[in-house]
Amino acid sequence: MAKLITTTVGGLAYLIAIFLNAFIDLGHKITIQNTVFKVYDGQEQIILSAIINGLILLPYILLLSPAGFIADKYAKAQVMKVSAWIGVVITVLITACYYQGWFWQAFAMTLLLAAQSAFYSPAKYGYIKQLFGEDHLAQANGYVQAVTIVAILSGTLVYSIFFESLFPEGSTDASHILSQVAIVGWLLIANALLQLYMVYRLPIIESGDLAKVFPVRRYIKGGLLKDNCRLITRQKIIYLSIAGLAIFWSVGQVMLAAFPAHAKAHFGVYNTVVVQAVLACAGIGIALGSWMSAKICTKNIVRGLVPIGALGLTVGLAMLPMADSASVAAVLFVWIGMMGGLVIVPLNSLIQFYTPSNELGRVLAVNNWVQNIAMAFFLVLTVLCAVLGFDSRLLLQLIAVLALIATLPVVYRYASQALAR
Repeated sequence: MAKLITTTVGGLAYLIAIFLNAFIDLGHKITIQNTVFKVYDGQEQIILSAIINGLILLPYILLLSPAGFIADKYAKAQVMKVSAWIGVVITVLITACYYQGWFWQAFAMTLLLAAQSAFYSPAKYGYIKQLFGEDHLAQANGYVQAVTIVAILSGTLVYSIFFESLFPEGSTDASHILSQVAIVGWLLIANALLQLYMVYRLPIIESGDLAKVFPVRRYIKGGLLKDNCRLITRQKIIYLSIAGLAIFWSVGQVMLAAFPAHAKAHFGVYNTVVVQAVLACAGIGIALGSWMSAKICTKNIVRGLVPIGALGLTVGLAMLPMADSASVAAVLFVWIGMMGGLVIVPLNSLIQFYTPSNELGRVLAVNNWVQNIAMAFFLVLTVLCAVLGFDSRLLLQLIAVLALIATLPVVYRYASQALAR
């Protein structure tokens, strides 16, 4: 473990809490998504997979202003504690749905779990600057990103293995499947309780601004949204970084929604562990890329990593539709993820560095909002393409084209700056 983490009071507890937060979110999502994989095929599968991801995004879009306000009004460590308590309650409700075989209710609980994360997110990312300081922002972000992706990777595999081992062979009834794999709910509860323990070990560094009052009328009329969005337009580097992150995660959402159907149709893969393991390879790649970014950016934020990662990402996406087996696709997912890690760590660090501390919660909430608006938009396009009968391979080709269009201006800008020097 890096010296920065072990020598910072609360550093290790923070990373464990970050890990568990992602692990819990992924656990429920994977359980529902694997059930969809077993019951549905083709267009229905792509549409339902996109809806699952849409339910995760929706709270980040609708709760932008309240989440950012709370993260700035109260101590960020305190917000994380309250969110962790709510997480325990939600995992208990989800487990009850599993045991009752209430598939659609459990499907809908994805929205509630995402709402909890929407409040948790600005606080946990804003806390990085408080806990590790400005001088270590890029390095800390690299480790946080790596830990988050490792949680996604391990959560994907662990919950898929549980699901596949408990799956009633031959069953095509969603309610029956869910009731048979319900034991995974106890793992969700255990992780939620451990997360609660970890956030109580975090020091309260800044007290927040308790004098702030939430303007309900302006929130309802959209005025607060305009004010929050105006925060990111003050500095070009902030809104360009947010735009870059939005494009990366949007491409990822389409890839995650389309690939399971692609694997079933073109590789003949029907085992959820294999499918999720291939997808998890992207997580391995992002963890590697984030770790590399953290090593490179020990003292400064190296902006040159962005065009390098963007170019590599585009090449990987262009090659993915040509893969002829799950193993080849897995290698490409590692590459795509690694290049993505080189992009997202410096972009996240630049946002945090250039944002004043008293506005960080709101800016990070806007960052989440923009990313999720973009991801939701691309998921809607994915559903539309599926309804129109587009093949999953064509969807993967389209996101490669999108990545190329987004990458060219970035590479041109950095190349022009380099030549000017």
